[in-house]
Amino acid sequence: MGANMARRLADLGYTISSVYDRHAASAQALALELGSTAAATLPEVTAASDVIFTVVTDDAAMHGIFTGDESLLAVPAAGKIFINCATVSPGSHEEAAAAAKEAGAETLAASMASSITQARQGTLYLMIGGEAETFEKTKELLGDISSSLRHVGPVGHAAKVKALVNMVMNINTAGLAEGLGLGVALGLDPVALKEVFSQTGANSRVLETDGDDMITREHDCFFSASHAAKDSGIANALARSAGVDVPLSIATENQYQRLTDLGLGELDKSGIAELTFPDRGGANLNIKS
Repeated sequence: MGANMARRLADLGYTISSVYDRHAASAQALALELGSTAAATLPEVTAASDVIFTVVTDDAAMHGIFTGDESLLAVPAAGKIFINCATVSPGSHEEAAAAAKEAGAETLAASMASSITQARQGTLYLMIGGEAETFEKTKELLGDISSSLRHVGPVGHAAKVKALVNMVMNINTAGLAEGLGLGVALGLDPVALKEVFSQTGANSRVLETDGDDMITREHDCFFSASHAAKDSGIANALARSAGVDVPLSIATENQYQRLTDLGLGELDKSGIAELTFPDRGGANLNIKS
C-alpha cells in the first residue's frame, strides 16, 4: 500500500524525499523508480521529510517505529506530521500519537478501507482520526490520494471504525464462502447460485469482489487471510472490552486463523472458501497463477 501511495503522490508532483522498508531491496527499487532516496534507518526518514506516512502490519511494528533509539522519533521531530495508515489497535495509534506529541510532532491515524489498486489510482477510502487542525493542514494532500475522506474524531476512533468495517467485511466473506460451498455440496451450479445471490437479499459487496475467486480458486492476494484473522481479532478485543457479544465475528476469526494455521495465510481472504467447498478442506490447492 505504501509504495503505491508514494507512486500516486509522485505522479501528482509531490517530492518523495525518502522511502524506507525493512527489506532494503524493496526500498532501493522504489527509490530508484521515484527518484528518491532509500533511507537505511527510520531516523533518516524523519530527518528528510515534513510529512511521514507509515504503513506497518501490527501493534508490535507500530510500537517499534515510534519508540527506541532507532525509531522515527530518535531525531528532532518538532513540526513534523506523521500519518499512520496501519490497521492496528486503537491503543497503538494513541500510543504513537502521544509519543509524537511529546516530541513536538503531530499525528493522524488514516485508516484505509481500500485495496492496493485503489492506492495506486488515488481512490482510497480514508477514515481520519486526530486533531481537526492537523486534519485541515493535510486535507489537500489526503484528498489527492483518496476519493472519499472522512474525519471521524480523535486519533483512536479511526482504528475503531476500521476494525468494525473489517469485522463486517470478514463476516460477509465467511458467510459467502459457506453459502457457495454448501451449494456445491448440494449439487448446485455455483455460478448460477452467485447470480441468484446478486439479485436477492444475499447480495453483498464481497459477492462482487470475491465470489468468482472462490468458485475458480483464484486467490491472488489483495487482502490476506492472515490479515483478516488479525483484524477480526482487533474487533473482537474491542467487543470484549465493551462487554458486547459478537459470536459471528468470533467464528469468523477462528476460520481465518484456521486457514492461517494450515499455512494458507497469504492467500487472499477469498481463500476461506478452501475450508467450505467440498473436497478442498485447505489441502492440495490448485491455485491458478
